[in-house]
Amino acid sequence: MPFDVRDFPAPGGLVTGQTNRQLLAAWIFVIAGMILVMIGLGGTTRLSGSGLSIMEWAPLMGALPPLSEGEWHRLFGLYQRIPQYQLVNQGFGLEGFKQIFWLEWTHRLWGRLIGLAVAIPLIWFMVTGRMERWLLPRVVLLLALGGLQGAVGWLMVASGFQPDATSVSPYRLVVHLALAVLLYSTCVWTGLALLPRGRSWVGRTPVLAWLARLVCLLISITIVAGGFVAGLHAGLDYNTFPLMDGQLIPSGYGALRPFILNWTENVAAVQFNHRLLATLTLVSVVVTLVIGSRIAGSGTEKMALTGLGIAVALQYSLGVATLIHAVPMFLATAHQVCAFLLLTASLVLMHASRQAAPVTAPG
Repeated sequence: MPFDVRDFPAPGGLVTGQTNRQLLAAWIFVIAGMILVMIGLGGTTRLSGSGLSIMEWAPLMGALPPLSEGEWHRLFGLYQRIPQYQLVNQGFGLEGFKQIFWLEWTHRLWGRLIGLAVAIPLIWFMVTGRMERWLLPRVVLLLALGGLQGAVGWLMVASGFQPDATSVSPYRLVVHLALAVLLYSTCVWTGLALLPRGRSWVGRTPVLAWLARLVCLLISITIVAGGFVAGLHAGLDYNTFPLMDGQLIPSGYGALRPFILNWTENVAAVQFNHRLLATLTLVSVVVTLVIGSRIAGSGTEKMALTGLGIAVALQYSLGVATLIHAVPMFLATAHQVCAFLLLTASLVLMHASRQAAPVTAPG
């Protein structure tokens, strides 16, 4: 069962406790926002093929960019040895390499900044006695997940250095994406737990809570399934909607044996599954909106329902537009970021609808 901040007294009395929780909430939401930016950067890096431009794993020294022309040539020489350069980018020169290098370097630097944004305020909150007991394990979990995410990110990139590989392993990409979902969700949920909860937060709507859980689960599964679409570049095929090559279910859906491989390695099946999951998510949100509009018990629930409706309409539209235009970078990146905004709306609704009793102030 999730921790409830009302179970723990705030340090320094009611007013100080309220202010303290506002600071903690702001900190956690800033981290969540930085993770969201990281997700957008990661999508752009993948779509541009920039992720393989840095061949070295250097957690500390890698924070510095190349500082001399000799260093640029050394790094470019490393890149020229891998299949992506030889099979895709051969001949694009040092200037072309610099363009993809800077995007991947920015991506990795932003990850380091997220780590600092967690660690430095954490030390300050602990030294000043502002870190509440229930929050510390979650923050430690965020640090651990962030470190794991960095390690998995490098393992993912390293898979693109294998012979005949021009991109990273779809399986490692999906693990990287699933960890991003877990890390981001943990951050948002923790921030929500720290918000002051007046009467507008009080939902006590069990049916809506279960619907919100279902929607959140479907969104998460659809995002992860989208990782296989990205990893296989499946969005470059079957660029019509709603039919695929004139059929509802593409003829090549079950071409691989054993059959389970179709769900992770067959372009036709992977794209169909993502479409199906996205449509099921859309339907579940519509059902939630219809039922929720009648039973929502708080202002927060009603606002969350509105946000959920807007987000799912935008996300589904972006998905269709990305597909029929053969995955342009701007639309594809917006589609990835909007998926996490939709996840955010479902988490807000799930949190609001699980409140148990009126609370005018924490204490």
